[in-house]
Amino acid sequence: MTNNMDDLKNQASYGYGPMSYKQPNATVDVAIFTIIDGNLHVLTVKRAEKPFNEMWSLVGGYVDIEKDKNLESTATRKLQEKTGVQTPYLEQFETIGNADRDPRGWSITTVYFALISSEGIELKTGKGTNDIKWSKIEKGKIEEPLAFDHAEILQRCIERLRNKVLYTSLPIHLMPNEFTLSELQKVYEIILGQKIEHKSFRRRMLGADILIEAEGMRHEGRRPAQLYRVKEGHNAHFFIRNLEGAT
Repeated sequence: MTNNMDDLKNQASYGYGPMSYKQPNATVDVAIFTIIDGNLHVLTVKRAEKPFNEMWSLVGGYVDIEKDKNLESTATRKLQEKTGVQTPYLEQFETIGNADRDPRGWSITTVYFALISSEGIELKTGKGTNDIKWSKIEKGKIEEPLAFDHAEILQRCIERLRNKVLYTSLPIHLMPNEFTLSELQKVYEIILGQKIEHKSFRRRMLGADILIEAEGMRHEGRRPAQLYRVKEGHNAHFFIRNLEGAT
């Protein structure tokens, strides 16, 4: 690391290289979603540091060039440091940069969204946070004002999630280890905000070959329903067509 720093200083003395220019602040922000009591929620933390001290925000923080191999490493590290949460699904969504989003200076942030089942999750506050909670999403936003431009980021992440649900199997990452097809369909409907035709949904999911039958049944209404698990190693399945009847 010392040799690299000496090289950068030598380059700067000759008027070229990265140290010859002012650098923007580089951060990562993560919108991590779950389903609780039939509603979509996002993980938020209360900031313990300025700026926006005591305001709620998405999980995130600065890139550490000594600790982080890449941006995804920053995202997973910040989730672990600030919340204790590890997520099975993490997707890079967009990069935003301007001089206005952070009062500390010109800032670039790379946004990720993540999906996780709330079953068995124990949240804990970590570095730079005073509190942590799942915030309920209603009409594309949460009740609490968010720091920085996180309200706008959250809205775009929700739109991205809804769009991807139309043609992927992403909601399986919001499910517990075992679930029925009706329970999985309900999660799709919660995210989309509309009903889905049951028979076509069943054909779609079973035809994708991403689920395996689990032992046992669960009683739903008058008849028992088969329990399923996600096939090991499955991450995301892309369907040829959008969900029937969904817009």
